[in-house]
Amino acid sequence: MGDLTGKTALVTGASRGIGRSIAARLAADGALVAVHYGSNEAAAKDTLAAIRRDGGQAFAVRAELGVDADLDALFAGLADGLAGRPLDILVNNAAITSYAATIDKATQRDYDEAFAVNVRAPLFITQRALPLIRDGGRIINVSSGVTWLATPEIVYAMTKGALNVFSRSLAQSQGARGITVNTVSPGITETDMNTWLTEDAEAARRVAEITALGRHGQPVDIADAVAFFASDDARWVTGQTLEVNGGLFLGPPVKR
Repeated sequence: MGDLTGKTALVTGASRGIGRSIAARLAADGALVAVHYGSNEAAAKDTLAAIRRDGGQAFAVRAELGVDADLDALFAGLADGLAGRPLDILVNNAAITSYAATIDKATQRDYDEAFAVNVRAPLFITQRALPLIRDGGRIINVSSGVTWLATPEIVYAMTKGALNVFSRSLAQSQGARGITVNTVSPGITETDMNTWLTEDAEAARRVAEITALGRHGQPVDIADAVAFFASDDARWVTGQTLEVNGGLFLGPPVKR
């Protein structure tokens, strides 16, 4: 584990799935973690309880991203929890998707909602957070393998492509402060977005067949990669995208 003792972190969309695992991992490494959530207070409380049960420190911050005044609510809660301390690590993880937002069925509302949460929110959260982040801090954006793997959900893919570009440009602009900016790009991972992995054994088997390591991902697999970028071990890595996917589509399946 990396040593994040004395550090602080904000993880958006941290009450469930990948975000929850990221928050738990950073807390286990010693950071005080702000667990952001949008509406599921019960899930956020459960996440906090789990972190504290394991000896970590965390507090919840509620803000519905993509709506007016979302930043004010987010940063008011963050300020209360940090109590004057600076921010060291920002993880832009929160995202939404719509399986109906394909090229033939996407609506303007689908587009506006997805870009508001997946692109606008990370941009302006980061803008607002930068004055709070100490020199040498860390920013990690959670993207998706759909930026290189074609998918019918075109609107979601477009938002994640925008996030990748955002990361590279931000890494360049913040280099003078020693702030690293990197992207973690999950492959097919068992989350609320991908409930079909647990509901359809045959679908999960097919995913395993096209993945070199023979299984789909778990949120903890992604959290461990984020923890690397948050640690001092990643001090000389910035502007990069790490595909965390178990070797998805490396080539024709190999019979085991």
